[in-house]
Amino acid sequence: MSNLPRIAPWRLRLAAHWLRKGGLVAYPTEAVYGLGCDPTDVQALTRLLALKQRPWRKGLILIGADAAQLYPWLGPLDEARERRVLASWPGPVTWLWPAQPWVSPLLRGEHRSLAVRVPGHPQARALCAAFGGAIVSTSANRAGQHPARSALDVRRKLGSRGLLIIGGPVNRQSRPSRIMDTHSGHLLRE
Repeated sequence: MSNLPRIAPWRLRLAAHWLRKGGLVAYPTEAVYGLGCDPTDVQALTRLLALKQRPWRKGLILIGADAAQLYPWLGPLDEARERRVLASWPGPVTWLWPAQPWVSPLLRGEHRSLAVRVPGHPQARALCAAFGGAIVSTSANRAGQHPARSALDVRRKLGSRGLLIIGGPVNRQSRPSRIMDTHSGHLLRE
């Protein structure tokens, strides 16, 4: 996916500013469009969950430009397990990792772990880099719908009011990220 067009620097600055002001952003990831916000902004998290019509109990995913952006949110993990996780990134593998105790239930749901990933999509990583930290990444659709795979699809499923949409391609043959458990190593979603 390294031959994808880059997001214009002004567009990245706008998106990062929008996130910092509590806005929601839709952006391309490996297989589908993601819907994100600043994970520290409770009002933004609440709006995102309402827009998706997703129960908070399920939790959300955080993505980062690299693992360093995710570490502040994460509890300790033994070295062998951490190596296994890091070997899968960047890429379409989401890991359930023990969360820091202060992490909001709006992010982790009813779980003690937090779903985290360093995406293989350069535009999603560029957005995190411009923002300067991890962002929420959940599929851009209402609960029960198929995920959006284009900017137009995002508009059709979620509208565009109060939502900044960053255009870009996704791999339409790809499936949403696999979800793995850091402790057991088990695949939870193919």
